[in-house]
Amino acid sequence: MTSENHRERFDSNKAPEPVGLYPHARRVGNLLFLSGVGPRQRGSKDIPGVTLDDAGNIVDYDIATQCRSVFDNVRWILEESGSSWDRLVDVQVFLTNMKDDFKAYNEVYADYFKDVQPCRTTVEINALPTPIAIELKCIATIGDEYTY
Repeated sequence: MTSENHRERFDSNKAPEPVGLYPHARRVGNLLFLSGVGPRQRGSKDIPGVTLDDAGNIVDYDIATQCRSVFDNVRWILEESGSSWDRLVDVQVFLTNMKDDFKAYNEVYADYFKDVQPCRTTVEINALPTPIAIELKCIATIGDEYTY
């Protein structure tokens, strides 16, 4: 594999379009790095579990629904890039309301990740670029496994 192939970029046809100039994922060697992934739906501004007012402000949201949507988006990106859910090695989670949302998020996370259990870091941040309450940044293996 040439060094050019070690830096392949991938864009999913199922996950929501990026909100900036970046790919859904990029392969470097045997690692696949995902850009930040949120719960939005592809081809739409709809965000599962979020109710907005006419000005685009959040009126209400359901963190469990957003979690399921973002996890599904991550799965699509992994699969369309040639990796898979069971090859996740690291997950960074950004929540906008750790105090109110952590318990529900942690329960949904446990359902999705019970058989995989990648490393995980969860942090609270002030805001995300769209009216969402969760975003994931992931690393997975792709291609031949590393031999140690």
